[in-house]
Amino acid sequence: MQTVIDTPTASQALNTLKNPHIVVVGGGAGGLELVAALGRKLGRKGKAKITLIDKHRVHIWKPLLHEVATGSLDTEIDGVVYRAHAARHGYNFQLGSVSAINRASKELTLDSISDERGNVIVNARTISFDRLVLAIGSVSNDFGTPGVSEHCYMLDSKHQAQRFQQRLLNQFLRKSQDQDDQLTPTKLAIVGAGATGVELSAELHHVVEALSIYDLDRKQQRLAIDLIEAGPRILPALPERIAEAATNELEKLGVKVRTSTRITAANADGFIDAQGGHIDADLMVWAAGVKVDSWMVATGLEVNRINQVECHLNLKSKSDDAIYVIGDCCAVQMPGGARVPPRAQAAHQMASVVTKNILRELKSKPLVDFSYTDYGSLINLSRFSTIGSLMGNLMKGSMFIEGKIARIMYLSLYRMHQLAVHGIVKGPFIIVLSRLSKIIRPKIKLH
Repeated sequence: MQTVIDTPTASQALNTLKNPHIVVVGGGAGGLELVAALGRKLGRKGKAKITLIDKHRVHIWKPLLHEVATGSLDTEIDGVVYRAHAARHGYNFQLGSVSAINRASKELTLDSISDERGNVIVNARTISFDRLVLAIGSVSNDFGTPGVSEHCYMLDSKHQAQRFQQRLLNQFLRKSQDQDDQLTPTKLAIVGAGATGVELSAELHHVVEALSIYDLDRKQQRLAIDLIEAGPRILPALPERIAEAATNELEKLGVKVRTSTRITAANADGFIDAQGGHIDADLMVWAAGVKVDSWMVATGLEVNRINQVECHLNLKSKSDDAIYVIGDCCAVQMPGGARVPPRAQAAHQMASVVTKNILRELKSKPLVDFSYTDYGSLINLSRFSTIGSLMGNLMKGSMFIEGKIARIMYLSLYRMHQLAVHGIVKGPFIIVLSRLSKIIRPKIKLH
């Protein structure tokens, strides 16, 4: 991203502007919930113009990307089409990638859009804003490890997850038809034993079982999974009891959990660890950490070491009063010194606060501060188990749950997101239709 850096002028009060333009860049969990709320409260009533910009046409809740990668979730059925959603909820949608931010003139430049042959469909264009909300999320952080970008899948976008799913399906298809294959398992190595790596490991075993229904297990296909973590235990950001329970469940499934194993390089055949050992793999996934896309540095906004924008407690950038930041790309420190983790529940809470603050700006009321509440952590091990702790800040992670109750609570998080996105009237219908569609569609995506 080539970003124009200019010193911004003083931010004009929103209540003095006629039909102010509020632009949100990024339609992830926080961004989509924000434009849905602002569209219903302002856009439909003509009190402000709301625009969402995203480089994709369809929204998928990021915590479910591991299910997209395995085919357990079909984006064509479960995704939210931005343009259709915008028409229903009172905001505008612009497809494109931001290539420049001129903070002085309050303008964004969007790259041109081309087809698969390189023909330009839409020329580069500019969009002015009165308030800008950055909600671009995060991307995988390979920490400069040689070979990772060339040989690994990074499940930080719908496109990457779909590419992995196609490769996985092709791998199973090849083995089911190869008469010379001596029942050798498909070897898969995952670096990073956070929530994504752990949940993906379990979901992959569910997929192998489901393949028996569709005649792709003629040779009793097997999957050998190595889950690799540099630290002393998996799920380092979560309570130790959850990590221990998840480790036990994964080992029951046959996942080889390798802790205290630092990866120094990747090649076409697998990973090399710090001791010079080689971990063989047919498919490799890198889920070892996150950062914000490096173009954020060029905006001139104050950022931290992983390119998150430093913000005040009201979620405005410390560098520009006209810019709010939410979700994974927001760096905000709580009064006690703790940093807000890059999690979906944080993005949801931030979207609610920014909605309030934009409405308060329009009424010349003082802004409210963001206060993060940790409602706990839940890890879904496909149909095999769900474990976690509830009421993180309130109970200090002491309420440990597992089994059916944990599974219901895990699903409720996604249902809450659906209600926030679709509204309390249409949301329940979307949820019911989603459940009904599972009766007639395949258990996993086969195309």
